[in-house]
Amino acid sequence: MAGKQKRKLEDLSVDEFLLSGFDSAGESEDETTAQNGLKKKAGKSAALEKAEKKKGKASEHKDQLSRLKSKDPEFYKFLKENDQKLLNFDDTDSSEDEEERKYHTLPSQLEEASSGDEDDEEQKDSTKKSKKTAETIKVTEKMIEDWRAAMKKDPTPRLLREVTQAFKAAVATTKGEGGDPCRYKVADSSVFNALVLFCIKDIYGVLQRILNLKPDKDTKKLVLPSSSPRWQKNHTDIKMYLGGLVQLLSCLTEATVISAVLRHTNQLVPYYLCLPKQCRHLVKQLMKQWSTGEETNRVLAFLALNKICRHKQQTYFNPIVKQMYISYVQNCKFTSPNALPMINFMQRTLTEMYSLDTQATYEHGFIYIRQLAIHLRNAMTMKKQETYQSVYNWQFIHCLYLWCRVLSTLHPSDVLQPLIYPLCQVIIGTIKLVPTTKYYPLRMHCCRALTLLSSSTNTFVPVLPFLLEIFQQVDFNKKPGRMSKKPINFAVILKLGKVNLMEKAYKDGLIDQLYDLMLEYFHSQACSIGFPELALPTVIQLKAFLKECKVANYCKPVRQLLEKVQENSNHITGQRQKAAFGVADATAVASWEKQIREDGTPLTKYYSQWTKLREKEIQLEISGKDRMEDLDLPEIKRKKIQEKKVEDKKEFKDLFDSDSSSDDDGSGFKIRGKKVDRGSDDDDLEDLSDMSGDEDAEDGDSDGGNSEEEEDDDDDDYEDKPSKAPKQLSTSALKELAEGDEDLVEDLELSDEEEG
Repeated sequence: MAGKQKRKLEDLSVDEFLLSGFDSAGESEDETTAQNGLKKKAGKSAALEKAEKKKGKASEHKDQLSRLKSKDPEFYKFLKENDQKLLNFDDTDSSEDEEERKYHTLPSQLEEASSGDEDDEEQKDSTKKSKKTAETIKVTEKMIEDWRAAMKKDPTPRLLREVTQAFKAAVATTKGEGGDPCRYKVADSSVFNALVLFCIKDIYGVLQRILNLKPDKDTKKLVLPSSSPRWQKNHTDIKMYLGGLVQLLSCLTEATVISAVLRHTNQLVPYYLCLPKQCRHLVKQLMKQWSTGEETNRVLAFLALNKICRHKQQTYFNPIVKQMYISYVQNCKFTSPNALPMINFMQRTLTEMYSLDTQATYEHGFIYIRQLAIHLRNAMTMKKQETYQSVYNWQFIHCLYLWCRVLSTLHPSDVLQPLIYPLCQVIIGTIKLVPTTKYYPLRMHCCRALTLLSSSTNTFVPVLPFLLEIFQQVDFNKKPGRMSKKPINFAVILKLGKVNLMEKAYKDGLIDQLYDLMLEYFHSQACSIGFPELALPTVIQLKAFLKECKVANYCKPVRQLLEKVQENSNHITGQRQKAAFGVADATAVASWEKQIREDGTPLTKYYSQWTKLREKEIQLEISGKDRMEDLDLPEIKRKKIQEKKVEDKKEFKDLFDSDSSSDDDGSGFKIRGKKVDRGSDDDDLEDLSDMSGDEDAEDGDSDGGNSEEEEDDDDDDYEDKPSKAPKQLSTSALKELAEGDEDLVEDLELSDEEEG
C-alpha cells in the first residue's frame, strides 16, 4: 500500500501535488480510522459512567433489597406484608437529579415586579381585619346577668370560655389600644365594673364545680386543680383568666378594689401553683403590694405569699424570702412616726416567713449578718465619715432589729443557735464605734435589740454597762441652754444635733429612755437566781447619781427604779436562802427559776402595770397627740361668770353691738345709748349672755332689733346725758382687741387681785 501511494506521488506533477495536499491518502485514512476508534471507546466509557451515575443511591438501595430476599427471606416477607412501598422502590430518581438540585438553574422566563401582589395582600389584610371587627361582640350588662344565671344553674366549659374571653377584653382596656385581638369588646365603665365584680364573686366557685374539686378533710393539705381529670380540657381558659387577673392587679390604684382582687387571688392560689409562669407574675405583684400598699392590702398580699411558700416551699421559698428582705431594707431607709408601724409589720411578717424553713433561714441569716459585720469592720478599720455612715443609718439598725426578732421568735432552734453570738458582737461593736453623746438614740435602739435577744433566747448579754455609762457622761445638774416646746421622740431618731443637746427636752427624754430600758432589762432577769449579784453594780451607781443630782424631776424616776430593783433583790435573796441545792445543780436551778416565774416577783408585777400605762402613751403618740403634761405650760384660770366686772361686759357688749348694727344698717359703727326698750331685745340678750356671761337686768343692752325712731331717741339721750359708753372704735382697733389674748388674760388676772 505504501509503494502504490509512493508511485502515485511520483506520477503526480508539482501542481497536482500542491493541489492534493501534503499528506498521503493512506496516512489520512489510517489516522481517521484511529481517531474514530478512540472516539468510540471514549463514548462507551462515558455512557457507562453516566449509566452508573444514573443508578446512584436509589439503585444501590434497590440492589440491597433484592439481595435481602436471598439472604434473609423472613425479614423480606415481613417487609412485603407491612411495607410494600419500600419494596416497590422506583430507582428513576437518580443522583443526577440530586446533583442538579445542588446548582441553581435559571428560570425560562423572568417575572416582572408589579404592585398588584402588594395590593392583593393589603386587600387580604383589610378583609381579615374587617372580619375580626365584625366578629367582636360588645359586652352588655344583660349578657353578664345571663352568664351569671347560667353559671349558677349549670356551668359548662363553653360558658367558662365566653366569660374568660370577656374578662380578657375588659382587662385589655386597661392597656389602651393595641394588644391581642379579642372576641368581645368592653366599652362602658359600668359594664367593666359589673364584669369584674361578677368574676371576683363567682368564678372561683364555678371553677371548683367544673373541675369537680372537693375540699379535702385535712385542711392543711392543699388539693391542686391539676389533679382533676377535667383540668387539661379547661387549662387554656384558666390560664387566660389567671394572667388577666394579674394584669388587672398591676393596673389598679384604688385601695378597696385592690383588696377585693387580692382576696380573690388568695382563693385562686392553688390554680396559680399549677401554672409556674403565671405564679411568678403573681408573686411580683404581691411583693409590690406587701412593700408599698395600704395596710389591709399588705396583710392580704402577705397571706397569699405565705400560702404559696407553704405549699410549694422548695420552688418559691428562697426567691420570695430574698425579695422580701430586699424590699424590707429599701423601705427602712427613712423612719418616721407614720412609717414605723409599717416597718414593724414588715419585720414581723418576714419573721413569720423565715419560720417556715429554719435550715434556709440559717443560710440567709449567716449571709446577711456577715454583710453587716463586714460593714462594721470596714468602719472600724478605715475610720472615715463615709464608712461610719454605712453603719450609723436606719437600714443597718432595722436589719439588726430584724435578725434579733427572727432569732428570738424561732428560739429554741438548734439550727439558728450559732447565729446569736455573732449578732450580739455586731450590735455591741455598733455601740462602741462612735460612743459620743449625739449618738445616744442609736445606742438606745441597740440596747433594746440586745434586751429582746437576751430575754427571748435565755442568753446573758451585758447591756447595763452601756446604759450606766450615760449617767457618768452627762451632767444632769447643768442648766439647759434653751427651752423646747416638744419632747424628743427617741424612737424615730438616730442622732442629735448640737441644738438638741442644749435643750431641756434632751435630758428629760434621756432619763425616760434610761428608765424604760433598765426596767425592761431587769424584768428579763427578774426571776434569775443571780439577780442580786447582777443588780449590785447598778444599785451602787444609781445611789451615787442620786447623791450628785440636784434636779428633782430626774431623781424621782431613778429613785423609783432603785427601790424596785432593791425590793426584787431582797425577794430573790429570801427565796434563795430556802433552797436546799447547790449552784452546780443546773436542773434544780432551772426548776427553781421556773417556780419563781410562776409565783411572780415584785418587779414583774410592777412591770405589768407599767407596760399597760406605757402602751396607752404609745397609742397617743401614734395618733399624733402630744404629751401636754411635759410641756409645763402656764395654766389659765377661767373666771366665774359672777366675778366678771361690769366694764368688761360693756366692752364685749359694745363690740357685738357694733357688729349687729353694721349688719342691719349697712353703715359705719354707731355708739348706742342706754335707753333701750328691753321688751324687744330678749332674744339678743340671751345670745349675748352666752358669749359674755349672765348680765343684770339693768345693764343688759342690745340694739339689734330697734327701729329708726328708737335710734333717734337714743341719739337725743346721748346729746342730753353724758354716756359711759366707749368712743367709736376703728376697724384696726377692733382687730387688735379681738386678737389680743395676752392683754385679755392680764386684765382678768388684775381683776382677780382687785376683787381678792
